Amino acid sequence: MVTIAQSPRADFSGVDSTYAWIRLFVALVLGTIGSVGMWSYVVALPPVQADFGILRNAASLPYTMAMIGFAFGGVVMGRLADRHGIVFPAILGTVLLAVGYICAGYAPNIWMLDAAHVVIGAGTSATFGPIVSDMSHWFKKRRGVAIGIASCGNYLSGAVWPPIVQHFIVSDGWRATHIGIGIFCIVTMIPLILMMRRPTPVEHAAPGVVTHVRGTLGLKPNTLQGLLAIAGIACCVAMAMPQVHIVAYCADLGYGVARGAEMLSLMLGLGLIARVASGSIADKIGGLSALLIGSALQAFALLLYLGFNGLTSLYVVSALFGLFQGGIIPMYAVIVREYFPPKDAGMRTGIALMFALFGMALGGWMSGAIFDLTGSYRAAFANGFLWNLLNIAIIGWLLIRSRTSTSGRLAAA
Repeated sequence: MVTIAQSPRADFSGVDSTYAWIRLFVALVLGTIGSVGMWSYVVALPPVQADFGILRNAASLPYTMAMIGFAFGGVVMGRLADRHGIVFPAILGTVLLAVGYICAGYAPNIWMLDAAHVVIGAGTSATFGPIVSDMSHWFKKRRGVAIGIASCGNYLSGAVWPPIVQHFIVSDGWRATHIGIGIFCIVTMIPLILMMRRPTPVEHAAPGVVTHVRGTLGLKPNTLQGLLAIAGIACCVAMAMPQVHIVAYCADLGYGVARGAEMLSLMLGLGLIARVASGSIADKIGGLSALLIGSALQAFALLLYLGFNGLTSLYVVSALFGLFQGGIIPMYAVIVREYFPPKDAGMRTGIALMFALFGMALGGWMSGAIFDLTGSYRAAFANGFLWNLLNIAIIGWLLIRSRTSTSGRLAAA
C-alpha cells in the first residue's frame, strides 16, 4: 500500500476548498498584471526601431532578452517557491519588474534596453511558473483546470495590455509608457501577493515512495526533462512567429500597427478559452495527450498563415491560432505534476518553462532575421511549421511510451 507522509507543518484542509478557488482568482489577477513583461515590447517594437534607427532583427532583441530573463528567472523563482513559498519570489519579481521598466524608459541605446528587458523578464517569471506550480498544490480533483486558469493570467495579460500600451505609446511615447508600467506594477501587485501568505499544502512522500500519478515512462527523470525541454523549444519557436511579429507583419502589409495589436489581443484573448479547455481535457486524458492535440492544431494554423494575408482573413486565422495553441504551455506544468515528485514541482516546472521560453526567444529573433534576409514573413511561417513537427514527433513518442508503460503495469498487476 502506498502511504503519504505529511510534513508536520503541512495543511491539507485548504485543498479543493473555497479558499483554494479564491486564491486561484487572486493568482489570475496577479498573473495578468505581472505578465505585462511578455507583451509590452511586442507593441513597442516598431516605435523603438524607428527611434534608434536599427534593423528589425536588432529591434527584436529586447523581446528575446526578456524571454531569456523569464526563462532563467523561472527556474530560480521556482526553486525559491519550493523552499520558501510563493510570497518571497513574487515580491522579488515585482521589484525587478518595476526596476526593469523604469530603466527601460531611460535607456539611451538598444543595448541598455536589452539589459533592462532581461530584468523585466526575470521579474515576470515570478508571476507565471511559480504561481502555476503553487496553484497545482491546492487542487486534486480539478488540478488540470486549476493549472489552466492560473496560466490564463499570462494570456489575459496579452489580451488586455497591448491596446493599453499602444494607446499610451501614441499619446506619451514609449519611454514614458515603460516608466508608467513599472510604477503601476509595484503599486498593484504587492497587496495581491500579501493575500497569498497562507502556506501551500505540498505533499511530502516517505523515502522511496512514488507520489506522481503516471509513473516514469521507463525513463530517468532528467532524460524525460530533457525531452520535454527539446519539445518546448520546438513548439515555442513556432508559437513565437505570430505572437511576436503579428504587429510588425500588419504594418508591413499596410494595415497599420493598431490592427496588428487588435489581432494580438484577439489571439491571446481566445487563447484563454483554450487554456481552460485544455486543462479540462488533461484531467480526462492526461497532459501528454492534451499537449499533442494542441501542437497538431497549432501546426495547422501556421499553414493557414501561409495561405491567407488579407485583413479579414488575418483576423480569422489569428483567432484560430489563439484557440489552437493557447493550451500548449500549461500542459508542461500538468505533465510535470504527473511524472515528477510534488516537492520538486516549482523547479521542474521552471525548467520546463525555461526551455519553452528559449524557444520563444529564439523564434522571435529568428523570425526577424529571416525577414531581414528574405524581405518577407512567408519563410518565417514555414520555419515555424517545421519546428512544430519536431514537437509533435517528441510528444507523440512519449505518448506511445506512456501507453506501453501503462499496459505493462496493468499486466504486472
